Amino acid sequence: SFYTRRCITEDPSWSLVTVPPLTELCLQHIVHNFEKNPILNYLLPEHQKKVVDRLSTSLPLTVTANIVSHEDYWKRCCMERWQVCDVSSYGDSWKRMFFERHLENVLKFFIPNATDPEQVLELIPLCQGYVRKLEIDQFLPPLRVDQKESNDLSDTEDDAELGEAYMHHYDLRELITSLPHLQELHLTYGVKSCGMNFEWSLFNFTELDCSNLAAAVKLCRNLKVFKLTRSKVDDDKIKLLARNLQHHPCLLELDLSHNLIRDHGAQALGKLISHSKLEILDLCNNQICHLGAQALAQGLAESSTLTSLNLRLNFVEDKGGEAIGRALLTNTSLKSLHLGSNNLSQPTAAVFSQVLAQNTTLTSINFSCNHLGLDGGKQLLEGLAHNKTLTDLDLRHAEVEQETDFLIHEIVWANREAVRLGSLQHPTSEPL
Repeated sequence: SFYTRRCITEDPSWSLVTVPPLTELCLQHIVHNFEKNPILNYLLPEHQKKVVDRLSTSLPLTVTANIVSHEDYWKRCCMERWQVCDVSSYGDSWKRMFFERHLENVLKFFIPNATDPEQVLELIPLCQGYVRKLEIDQFLPPLRVDQKESNDLSDTEDDAELGEAYMHHYDLRELITSLPHLQELHLTYGVKSCGMNFEWSLFNFTELDCSNLAAAVKLCRNLKVFKLTRSKVDDDKIKLLARNLQHHPCLLELDLSHNLIRDHGAQALGKLISHSKLEILDLCNNQICHLGAQALAQGLAESSTLTSLNLRLNFVEDKGGEAIGRALLTNTSLKSLHLGSNNLSQPTAAVFSQVLAQNTTLTSINFSCNHLGLDGGKQLLEGLAHNKTLTDLDLRHAEVEQETDFLIHEIVWANREAVRLGSLQHPTSEPL
């Protein structure tokens, strides 16, 4: 009889080494059960890293926020969620970036009468140790509750009053007063991409919004930078904000650009300048005229801390420009002044000629898009004759004679070079 014999050979590649060590099996188990039992801190550092490298980025934040501190994990979370991730803007901390952007995202799309406030409040214990800056470039109003009859006119005053209740935004008080490390807050009350659904009511910063925000910022004791831009902030609202910011222990920078601030609002800010530690004030593109500029000048004369004032795109004219110039004959703190597009002419240049001859603090002045004229330019040139500190003087479209502009530029450039060479010879000893 014929027999076939079948040979079964052993796997030549098999080895005892391929059986995972018990440690490895344990780590796999920890990773698999991390959500229910996140025992990371009990492990050795090298084992912690192995576990964190395998953790899913979709784990609930309630599990990972206060347990996982490894930057590599938060880097993965950021990179998977956002296309552009510049960690240098977040103090080189991926964890800080994740929580700031995550919280910003929740706030940008929060709809007051539709979103559950718990969505924000439940984040506080998770992110309060990491959030230092919040930039909210849109703040949504409530969903419109349409209670009008179909034959009613939509733009009546009664309607506007009725609609006021449907315009208040999310109250930030409970959130930002619970963030002990918050140093910067940037807000815009409006909608970024409303498209064809544009309505002015989408851009209303109401009185209640203002009083809530003022109270919040006053209690935010570590806040250094506050920006409230493009939000139709008027005089009454800025008076309330300024009153709450007086004597703030930390606030150094206030940006109120692209709003509706007039003279009364500027008067409140003039008082704020002299009663705070404010260093930078940006009032670009408001409606401040000469009375407001005179009030700011008075604050400037009394201030010992303000280093930068931006009044570009206002209406201060010569009465305002001259007042600011006279304040700079005594002020010794201001380094940068922007008076571009303020309908200034020769009288302002005459006062600033004296300022340039006497002031030894100012390093940058912008007079662009004014009507200083030939005489104004010559007076500035005379004032610069012995000035050694001004390193930037912008006279574009200021109607200054070309030769005068050239001579001014030569002096300013020489000052800049002298400062540069001085800093090379005597490097600053202050820590960067």
